[in-house]
Amino acid sequence: MSDPVTIVLRRKVKPGREADYEAWLKRLTEGAASRFSGYLGAEFHRPGANGAYRSVFRFDSIDRLDAFERSDFRMQMLNEAEPLFDADAAWERMTGLEFWFDPPADTKVPQPSPHRMALGPFMTGWPIALRVLVTVTIQVGLMTYVIMPRLTPMITRFIDPKTKTL
Repeated sequence: MSDPVTIVLRRKVKPGREADYEAWLKRLTEGAASRFSGYLGAEFHRPGANGAYRSVFRFDSIDRLDAFERSDFRMQMLNEAEPLFDADAAWERMTGLEFWFDPPADTKVPQPSPHRMALGPFMTGWPIALRVLVTVTIQVGLMTYVIMPRLTPMITRFIDPKTKTL
């Protein structure tokens, strides 16, 4: 038995056809629940800033999801709904918890600052264990012998207001 799998679907619907699309989604999920073992459920999110519906379908295994995706039922449902769609769907298949961390549409994900990435080019190709060891050793060394000895006197009164500074 494989791990559960999640499909995240984003689809734009033609203006004015939203109610039809939502009724179609309801029929699709009721049909999947009654016809396909391994179907764990679905959830739907109305359009946000990007104007696309977001649907999340879950199955208990990749094999059962594949059976649903190859089914005549699914093909009939997609053919029936074709006039409702304004654009092709964007599909993502996920087997972990990554779907919980989907940022809102148009979110700009900050990139790490260059000084945090300074060691990356030097350690390319190193085994992961060695990269982690070097990185952690540098971080712990800096915190223990450089940063905290200088920071602690500055924040002593904040940590313990009764302490008198020198």
